[in-house]
Amino acid sequence: MTVVGSWKNEYLFTVVAEGPDALLLGLRYSPTRLHFLFLSEDSAGAWQTRVSFRSPALMDSRWHTLVLAVSEDSFSLTMDCGVPMDITADVPFPATLSVQGARFFIGSRRRTKGLFTGLVRQLVLLPGADATPGLCPCRNADLVLSIPPILQGLTGRPEDNEVLKYPYETDMKVTLGSRPPCTKVEDAQFWFDARQKGLYLCVGSEWVSVLAAKEKLDYVEEHQRLFTHSETLGIEVFVIPEAGLFIATANPKAASAIYKWTDGQFASYQSIRTHQAQSWRHFTIGKQVFLAVANLDPNERGQEFSVIYKWSQRKLRFVPYQRVATHSARDWEAFEVAGEHFLAVANHREGNNHNIDSVIYKWNPRTRLFEANQTIATSGAYDWEFFTVGPYSFLVVANTFNGTSTKVHSHLYIWLVGSFQLFQSFLTFGATDWEVFHIGDRIFLAVANSQSYDAEMQVQNYSYVINSVIYELNVTEQTFVKFQEIPTCSALDWEFFSVGEDYFLVVANSFDGQTFSVNSIIYRWQGYEGFVAVHSLPTFGCRDWETFRTTAGSYLVYSSAKEPLSRVLKLRTG
Repeated sequence: MTVVGSWKNEYLFTVVAEGPDALLLGLRYSPTRLHFLFLSEDSAGAWQTRVSFRSPALMDSRWHTLVLAVSEDSFSLTMDCGVPMDITADVPFPATLSVQGARFFIGSRRRTKGLFTGLVRQLVLLPGADATPGLCPCRNADLVLSIPPILQGLTGRPEDNEVLKYPYETDMKVTLGSRPPCTKVEDAQFWFDARQKGLYLCVGSEWVSVLAAKEKLDYVEEHQRLFTHSETLGIEVFVIPEAGLFIATANPKAASAIYKWTDGQFASYQSIRTHQAQSWRHFTIGKQVFLAVANLDPNERGQEFSVIYKWSQRKLRFVPYQRVATHSARDWEAFEVAGEHFLAVANHREGNNHNIDSVIYKWNPRTRLFEANQTIATSGAYDWEFFTVGPYSFLVVANTFNGTSTKVHSHLYIWLVGSFQLFQSFLTFGATDWEVFHIGDRIFLAVANSQSYDAEMQVQNYSYVINSVIYELNVTEQTFVKFQEIPTCSALDWEFFSVGEDYFLVVANSFDGQTFSVNSIIYRWQGYEGFVAVHSLPTFGCRDWETFRTTAGSYLVYSSAKEPLSRVLKLRTG
């Protein structure tokens, strides 16, 4: 409870029985002491017991926080979260205290009213209950609470223990309601979002989260319909410092596009000529920002190449930087090993031959160009995924088709002595994507299987509804083992994301053998149960998923390979 002192001998609260003026429980303070009174009973009768604490500091006309903890034979008073004052009484507090028919009086004892002014914050009448940990910081805390850096530079802190201090608190305004503007006028002011249970501080032009309740994914809603140049195969979301949030769409027609997040939506920003673009990959080398496109088809002159673009700080646009010879490229993967930068391209086929080499390029700091560093034999390569486990670097390829069958092995490589060496093979069925993710200390690999087809079978079976597989790293055996199989419909992509303390996987289901109008599914991690379906999202020819976050919340965006329309979905949390 919080009290402000006075010179009078007054009750803070009392519990008085009906009928005779029998005081069951009471807390009274005088200029030098705080008295706790309670009714004691035994075979000889009932009498009133008083336990007194010496507390002269109460009479300084300032606010104080008092916590009185009562057990069977001890009484403890904590004032202003200081050192507790413990008293062992000759008369124990009763194990049971009937308050049937009794009345509570705050700041008085029945008709006798004093000048008490204060607030009773918590009143617990159960022996052994202690509100101190809930009101005061732990003196032996194992965790160190961190102060947001943005709050560490605030000036005008109170000089002493006073709670009400002018002008410090009076300048700290808190706005309620919907999100207000954050401008110079609101700078260093707070906004409390009652719906999301979050406290935000206006810094510059953005609301910075100071305190927030744990987020839980409630539902998904459509936020924006993004009309594109044509059907979209791959999408890449990225941020350029001081420029903003962007999304690049890989469109199979003459041009692909880049959109910028403006006023809560993606708006057209730049158009780039491409040749059956399959995917984009954003990466940085130092302060340089690059964007690489994987082109499937040759240009008008029959030249087959993919292009690396570089961000121009002067033009605020991407400009061509380097051409790289590729063969029906499907994907780029950018990564760094031992301080050196690499690009791996997934070459899908050369003519009708799917069994060709994919290439790993290495950045040459002297020529400032990517140069071929290693070739790896692949079969209809569709995707590369790089990840690290401790000091080890890995690169896994999704092999889709060997010329006769989609039942082929995809391979995981480990970086040893300056090159990637085979580490493990997985039997896959038209593999189109790998997604690596961590949950705690556990490491997982998810593969998207698109179809089961074998040209040499007497009865050709095109099966699109097949299982995609999640593997988990077994550290003891030093290998990935099968963890879970999930039925999918010609899956083309996995995307891992988290909301609060929950983990999710969303799959891009594209075709079930009859229609491209297939629901894509969001799965939630449920520990021992693995991933369990929680949301079913209507999609049409879904090709790729990406997730991103802004100050307004978290989003998913998916591309359609069958219509010139991508959709941005907002994750509504509760």
